[in-house]
Amino acid sequence: MTPAELRSFCLARTAAVEEFPFDSETSVFKVQGKMFALSALDARPLKVNLKCDPDLAVQLRIQYEAIAPGWHMNKRHWNTVTVDQLPAALVRELIEDSYDLVVAGLPRAERLRLDRE
Repeated sequence: MTPAELRSFCLARTAAVEEFPFDSETSVFKVQGKMFALSALDARPLKVNLKCDPDLAVQLRIQYEAIAPGWHMNKRHWNTVTVDQLPAALVRELIEDSYDLVVAGLPRAERLRLDRE
């Protein structure tokens, strides 16, 4: 998965936006103001921080060397994924899971508004 593909896939999620709250190099992908992915898209190797169910996060870290506790994030809930070292289908699945977790945590009214978009 290339940086452009990563960006496109994140932005293809309903109501997803890209912001740069930290610096001009770090893309933060949000839904309803809540972050679901963070990546310095120009960095090599390409990495992305993604939210993850805590139990699954531990399993993924054991199973894949390219998945580590989230760098500069709550390590219980976030993983840092080295995109270049994993199949694109798995990276897409992890992005979708991160997005879904964030949406599930939104207030009901905001979730219903997303369902209509």
